[in-house]
Amino acid sequence: MIREVLKMGDPCLLQQAQAVERFDTPELHALLADMRDTMAHLSGAGLAAPQIGVSLQVVIFGVERNPRYPHVEEIPDTVLINPVLTPLSDELEEDWEGCLSVPGLRGMVPRHTRLRYQGFDEQGKPIDRSVSDFHARVVQHECDHLMGVLYPMRIRDFSKFGFIQALFPGEDVLDE
Repeated sequence: MIREVLKMGDPCLLQQAQAVERFDTPELHALLADMRDTMAHLSGAGLAAPQIGVSLQVVIFGVERNPRYPHVEEIPDTVLINPVLTPLSDELEEDWEGCLSVPGLRGMVPRHTRLRYQGFDEQGKPIDRSVSDFHARVVQHECDHLMGVLYPMRIRDFSKFGFIQALFPGEDVLDE
């Protein structure tokens, strides 16, 4: 079922999400189905459970020929529960980000270029991956939601934050 995505300003988006304690349950599978439906409907690269009002440490992400991200590498469909992120270098890169909870806006956000993420899938099986570039950016963006952080909170230069149509006039950039 497609769920409503909470928008910046909703207090639920500012809370720290709770760890998942039980895996492979009907409730978890139903949550993931709703998250997948919602993300697909909105052509998102990822979605965190708090964005649909569920304060659990659950994110999904994946990119395969996405109209919102036509020039990025593919990212395998991933369910990541109770994630732990470990930067693999101090190198940061700034790039444009948008968010389904911050529709119509984009901002230049610094992120670690390489990181390791660990956690569990919906069955409770461990996940341990080292990634870089756009994959690393997506993971950091989604996991920020679990800590009550939205990407505008990470922007350093607010001259590089604004409405998509104003920032990219004449370009075919999809709205969030």
